[in-house]
Amino acid sequence: MFTHQNTKQVKVGTLLIGGGAPVTVQSMLNVPAQDIEGNVRQALQLQAAGCEILRVSVPDRESVKTVAALKEALNIPLVADIHFDWRLAVESAQAGVDKIRINPGNIGSDEHIKAVADICRQKNIPIRIGVNSGSLEKEILAKYGLPTAEAMVESGLYHISLLEKFDFDQIVLSLKSSDVTRMYHAYVRAAEVCPYPLHVGVTEAGTIAGGTVKSAAGVGGLLLRDIGDTIRISLTDDPVREVEAGIQLLKAVGLRGGGVRFVSCPTCGRTKIDLIAIAKEAERRLSSLDRDLTVAVMGCVVNGPGEAREADFGIAGGDGCGVVFRHGKVIRKVSEDHLLDALMEEIEHHSESDGKTS
Repeated sequence: MFTHQNTKQVKVGTLLIGGGAPVTVQSMLNVPAQDIEGNVRQALQLQAAGCEILRVSVPDRESVKTVAALKEALNIPLVADIHFDWRLAVESAQAGVDKIRINPGNIGSDEHIKAVADICRQKNIPIRIGVNSGSLEKEILAKYGLPTAEAMVESGLYHISLLEKFDFDQIVLSLKSSDVTRMYHAYVRAAEVCPYPLHVGVTEAGTIAGGTVKSAAGVGGLLLRDIGDTIRISLTDDPVREVEAGIQLLKAVGLRGGGVRFVSCPTCGRTKIDLIAIAKEAERRLSSLDRDLTVAVMGCVVNGPGEAREADFGIAGGDGCGVVFRHGKVIRKVSEDHLLDALMEEIEHHSESDGKTS
């Protein structure tokens, strides 16, 4: 089986995908492709949010100008998303794009496929083959009757063979579906037979609440099996939300550290403070803190410090008051109104102390 640790490794700009390289978070611009200024503005926002690989649609020759402008503005790798027109792939490569997303079987003759493979090889640009359950080849659909996981894998292997025919092997494969179960089984089957790195995602996952849950189930489940080398959380929302969700997912499955890990209890009948509001405000305040910490917000003084003893810092509520604790040990008792301020003060105090002793 080809896992994240032993897939072939490809280089995208300055980043590596596969072969044990850190799993990266991707997103895609949703500004009209010809709007150069708008795309650059959104791209810089995504880069600041932590996006590590960014994709842009290239539906026509005018959009190639956007590729060039983005390459000049960004410090992260850029992927050109191409459908059908092989010439746009060639022109995007010439414009300096770091990766191309295209399905070789959709761009015409062997001559066209060879032209794309040749320029990508010359410029060390990998190609992502993007199989989608909603657009499988007619012959494969006729064979399986439905866009099954097996059908998706067969489509992916078919497109791979078209590139390998021209000695091109800098390939990343994706097998996306809006059906979480189908997507999951497609990637599991692909990992059994495909040596190339996998770009993992649930396509058309939905709005932020439902889409994040679907992605956590499908993408998270695969990552826990060590399947997947780069991810995109597809949401009908600001793409910055995709990046945030992707980073949080990698933290949740233990593939990324750094920053604050936030723990909070779901509340129960013992809760005597407005824990939901406090937890939301705590998460907001802690979101910009660049420290490798676990912080807990608990509703019950009796059980909170003990249940969250592994947290570096935490607060727990009482009846109009609460405590601040560190590694399960209570260090301060304060009123409900000052719980968050006290928590931030303790974190800042210990940060300064650590700095003085280091």
